[in-house]
Amino acid sequence: MPFSKGDFVLVEYTVRIKETGALLDTTNADLAKQENVYDASKMYGPALIVLGKNWINSVVEEWILNSSENAEGEVEVPPSKAFGERDPEKVKVYSLRELQRRGYTPRIGDIVEIDGSQGIVKQIGGGRVIIDFNHPLSGKTLIYKVRVIKKLENFEDKVKALISRHLKIPQEDITVDYNSSEKRLSINIPGKYISRENLNYAKLALVADIFELFKDEVQGLVFSEVFKRP
Repeated sequence: MPFSKGDFVLVEYTVRIKETGALLDTTNADLAKQENVYDASKMYGPALIVLGKNWINSVVEEWILNSSENAEGEVEVPPSKAFGERDPEKVKVYSLRELQRRGYTPRIGDIVEIDGSQGIVKQIGGGRVIIDFNHPLSGKTLIYKVRVIKKLENFEDKVKALISRHLKIPQEDITVDYNSSEKRLSINIPGKYISRENLNYAKLALVADIFELFKDEVQGLVFSEVFKRP
């Protein structure tokens, strides 16, 4: 049975660049390590997708919407629906002196920012520097291999998955208390996580999503930091 917008769905996926086969992203930690793209700051395992929130590529989201639990498939995403087509006009030529006046001593492969746009230094010679302001993945077709694990139905399961997604905390370390009469949700964060960089910004994003996605269930939200004696 197809899903609906607003459904909480857990999915596994792997994204490759069609033209090269290079691994771009995956929810599989072992595969990431095997192909030397493992990111220790990322949480691996099934990813939460709230359908309609644009948390995954729109072509893939449409495929998920029309699938069901345990569905597996391969979705091809053309450049126009991924990072855009390459635009020759975004390849600019600058004089070396001009870049030096801007504080750059460019080298091939450097990422530079000029007038608010980031580009990659592609070529240097004859006092000229060629910079490509296209996205590095522009013009590339993406191949998503997707497996739908399940749809979350239970309120607590949804909340924990949402907390884990934003705060990068394993669900087994998360406890929540919900007062249905007051519509108050309490989230308990283990003390070992509170020194994480940008945690407060992540909490603000989490609060915004909880109030948006649980309009009828949550009117108040409390964060508690829990420390245990060593």
